[in-house]
Amino acid sequence: MKKNMGTIDRILRVIVAVVIAVLYFTNVISGTVAIVLLALAAIFILTSLISFCPLYLPLGLSTIRKKLSSSEKEK
Repeated sequence: MKKNMGTIDRILRVIVAVVIAVLYFTNVISGTVAIVLLALAAIFILTSLISFCPLYLPLGLSTIRKKLSSSEKEK
């Protein structure tokens, strides 16, 4: 798998996952909504750890910054 997630994207996903977990463990969310959100949080953590989001592939997205070549830096 080729990485397609940048650092900011990964950090934001982890933050969202932590917020969902806190809401669940403080009983702010419960029931089916909680289960769906916890599954989403788990997916966010997993994709952050491997730096790859399968949904980005069909959309052609990548949040990784491209490195400038030396000729582009001179401009």
